[in-house]
Amino acid sequence: MAGFIDLHHHFFPQDLDKANASAQVGWRTPEENLPWTPELSIKAMGSAGIQAAVLSFPASASGQVSAENRVLARSRNDYVAAVCRKYPDRFGFFATLPFLDDVRGVLDEITYAFDVIGADGISVSSSYGEGATAAYVGHDKYDSIWAELDRRKAVVFLHGNALPSSVPWPHPTLGLPISEVPNETFKAAAHLVVTGRKRRYPNIKIILAHLGGSTPFLASRVAVLSHYMGCELTPEQILDDFKSFYYDTALSAWGPNLIAMDNFVSHTQILFGTDFPAVSTEMSNWYTHQLEHHYGADCSGNEKLQAIGWRNALDMFPQLRERIFAANNGTEGARRLQCMLRL
Repeated sequence: MAGFIDLHHHFFPQDLDKANASAQVGWRTPEENLPWTPELSIKAMGSAGIQAAVLSFPASASGQVSAENRVLARSRNDYVAAVCRKYPDRFGFFATLPFLDDVRGVLDEITYAFDVIGADGISVSSSYGEGATAAYVGHDKYDSIWAELDRRKAVVFLHGNALPSSVPWPHPTLGLPISEVPNETFKAAAHLVVTGRKRRYPNIKIILAHLGGSTPFLASRVAVLSHYMGCELTPEQILDDFKSFYYDTALSAWGPNLIAMDNFVSHTQILFGTDFPAVSTEMSNWYTHQLEHHYGADCSGNEKLQAIGWRNALDMFPQLRERIFAANNGTEGARRLQCMLRL
């Protein structure tokens, strides 16, 4: 299979000490992926049949309201925008925001990201702050940010944080990215739902990383028990709001998980992702093969695989589609893309 659009693909700028950051959360970024370069990703994409990737900075809960934090977010956005200008048919990007408590700085960066450097969307972490000061992304103090994103009909990529757990993690082979990040994604999604923010801002397309973590399995628990505990939405409304998210397949496309998703949302709500370069091509390809096997197992499989693999993403990101066409105008690549989209 060729032509995948990877919606979960990170970039590591030079200011990020990724090897040290990974060690602090119980994860070992593959040595062959460090230091990261766009060319390293392009090589991996070529071997995996990936046409283009939408780049995002790794999720982070730490930070503070400061001029320095604004400058750091801006520098990362300028860096990744330059990568996309150099390789317009291979990369798009989700813009990084300053520490979310800096609401004015965040709103300014959203304007810059969309109106100046042409971001394809915005990436957010599941929560911001640490310990007792931490707040999930659906907190009331962030409401004006969500209102602006809704006004712009933005695509938002929501990735779980690696917050310290009480143990701090169960075992050396169960570091935070393995055991905690997926659950933090679910908690942030559930918070957006029960606060009514997901329903209040329906124009935002929110992509949950890793098939939403534990979301497909705990959504009904929220629907019934949170309603009992005072959530004003009915169980049916809560479930409908969970079903309105989009879900990427990174490190999650395995038969039992995909069966659950098939019974939870339409395949038009599922998007392809790899989590490269945080993982090796061998690891990400394992999940890609599982995805291909699952949706190739019945007569409708090819259509579903095409939708998940690239069509849903290209419909969601018309700027990226146009850049791919423009860069391949009159070539076999453009004709292949037309076939992919059935234009």
